[in-house]
Amino acid sequence: MRATLALLFTLGAATPALAAKGPFFSLGNTDFVVLLAFILFIAVLFYFKVPGMIGGLLDKRAEGIQSEIDEARALREEAQTLLASYERKQKEVQEQANRIVAAAKEEAQNAADQARADLDKSIARRMIAAEDQIESAQAGAIRDVRDQAIAIAISAAHEVLAKQMSDVQRTALVDSAIGEVEAKLH
Repeated sequence: MRATLALLFTLGAATPALAAKGPFFSLGNTDFVVLLAFILFIAVLFYFKVPGMIGGLLDKRAEGIQSEIDEARALREEAQTLLASYERKQKEVQEQANRIVAAAKEEAQNAADQARADLDKSIARRMIAAEDQIESAQAGAIRDVRDQAIAIAISAAHEVLAKQMSDVQRTALVDSAIGEVEAKLH
């Protein structure tokens, strides 16, 4: 079929040669000689099966292109599979990161609550310790005031008694106090 098409094309291309003057089918007509050379050239091409070789080369090229297309399709499918895998892994990693962040927030909140509770306990302990120190200071101040009052009273009594008593009375009073202390100690 290719040969028939090529022959028809050749004859159709030679049609303008018929417009030459004089007898067309003579070797003196250059158009006829060119037509014969062209037909001979086409015949040689068909004899050496050049159209078949060109068709074969085109078929090989088409097969090569088809194999490249198939390879590209396979690579594309593999890339899509990898992309889907990476997107799935990315989702998993994102979910894991969200869980880690949520756990960290919860842990931080728990730590803050614990710190607040510890601080409240510490403040309560310090308040109790401060109240104890205040009570102790008050008791110490009262004791100091009482001791001071006793010391002043004893000093005042000593002065009053020193003015009102004679030496004999003082000696008798000291002896009686010593006797009372000995009685109480034994």
